[in-house]
Amino acid sequence: MRTSYQADVVAWANEQAALIRMGKFDQLDLEHIAEEIEDVGKSEQRELESRMAVLLAHLLKWQYQPDRRGKSWQSTFKLQRKRVLRAITKTPSLKASLSDQDWLDDAWADAAVQAAKETGIEMDIFPESCPWNMDDVLKEGWLPG
Repeated sequence: MRTSYQADVVAWANEQAALIRMGKFDQLDLEHIAEEIEDVGKSEQRELESRMAVLLAHLLKWQYQPDRRGKSWQSTFKLQRKRVLRAITKTPSLKASLSDQDWLDDAWADAAVQAAKETGIEMDIFPESCPWNMDDVLKEGWLPG
């Protein structure tokens, strides 16, 4: 054993888990274990942000392209809302992200880029920040405009 963290993180993680199970706590790579634990939380936040960006992008498309509204967009609304709400239910601490302006600004920026790319609408046409309340955004059936 003793694969370095930098050489192969998966092998390293398996070795660290085995050391914990064997009770060999003095042999653990605590600094990297702490980093990995923090990264788990960051990964969950990134996943939530990605889902929110997809939802917001489709809401933008719905508002700015009324002639292209269709069932596939409505399906996307339903799916992304369900996944965001499931993530918040399974990991309640993620709910704080929905009221974190920096987090929301990042999700909005990704959404606007995605919507602009998919519609051909110039970025400066969209609001600089999310104009919608998160409770509305996540409410089943709610649509802008």
